[in-house]
Amino acid sequence: MKTLKKLFLDGIAEIYDAEVRLTTAMPLMVEVATCEHLQDAIRSHLEETRSHVKSLEAVFASVDERPKRKTSEAIIALLNESDEIMSYYRGFPVLNAALIFSLQKIEHHEIASYGCLRDWAAELDNGSGADILQKILDEDKATNQALTELARQKSNHEGLTETNPDSTRCDVHGHLVAEATI
Repeated sequence: MKTLKKLFLDGIAEIYDAEVRLTTAMPLMVEVATCEHLQDAIRSHLEETRSHVKSLEAVFASVDERPKRKTSEAIIALLNESDEIMSYYRGFPVLNAALIFSLQKIEHHEIASYGCLRDWAAELDNGSGADILQKILDEDKATNQALTELARQKSNHEGLTETNPDSTRCDVHGHLVAEATI
């Protein structure tokens, strides 16, 4: 039967798959990032993402369904692109800007998904599900904004140079500094 409820359940299963995949992909992003502030932002969002997985399980419960995953082709594609970007720019100052670029593409996909799912939950008279989805949506919007600020304050500027990748690092304030080579 092709109804809004079926579409909603498919959408929840797909975003559930996406969030689970992100919990395994984000630790590599933390490892690859060269700026402590970006590493902290990714770690923080990883914890939120783990919480989103549990929250989505509560949404499934709100409609008397067991959690299930439906392959999120969009997240697979975005994560593959992220892997390519990390590989291509690894070791260069522009890497952090590239990581933010990848992460924001993922956030925008999630924001669009959670907005629709929240509205569908409300239309299906699932107030508790709609509330949970709104909370996740708010967190993803805040993450996107934090990434925008980080990019504008440091990562985009750092990417202007092609400084020898072996002689650069972020200081404790997230600013790019050159290290003396002996």
